[in-house]
Amino acid sequence: MSNDTLSPGDTAPAFSLPRDGGDTLSLSDFAGRALVIFFYPRDDTSGCTKEAVAFTGLLDAFEAAGAAVLGVSKDTVAKHEKFVQKHGLGMPLLSDADGDMCETYGTWKEKSMYGKTYMGIERTTFLIGNDGKIARIWHKVKVPGHAEEVLEALKSL
Repeated sequence: MSNDTLSPGDTAPAFSLPRDGGDTLSLSDFAGRALVIFFYPRDDTSGCTKEAVAFTGLLDAFEAAGAAVLGVSKDTVAKHEKFVQKHGLGMPLLSDADGDMCETYGTWKEKSMYGKTYMGIERTTFLIGNDGKIARIWHKVKVPGHAEEVLEALKSL
């Protein structure tokens, strides 16, 4: 079931997923603080690496502004761990191997490349306020300058 109906003002859907390092993280772990969740297609591809590195570079600023940052893809925990180590990433990466969170957040979409259509994660970022409601959604994210834009939006909450 695809969900294209999440909008700013909606309560963020609950999730509980394994992360790099072996723990499980849930939405409730972040109750009372802002949360940035960026969905990305695949570990260690150029756009995804640039995006994760950009968020890592701004983590102190996100923390100072009262927010945690999470990355989500369908890659395995083991792949996430390699990705984190290779690029020195600082935020937890959640493994949504069965795609439930991607479906719930409406990021699992039909995509096309070189004339072929396939299903994949549309690069999307959610900014969730400390009230647990979605403050902003960025669809079809273009990576350059994106992490900075999300930080500015966070500061204006």
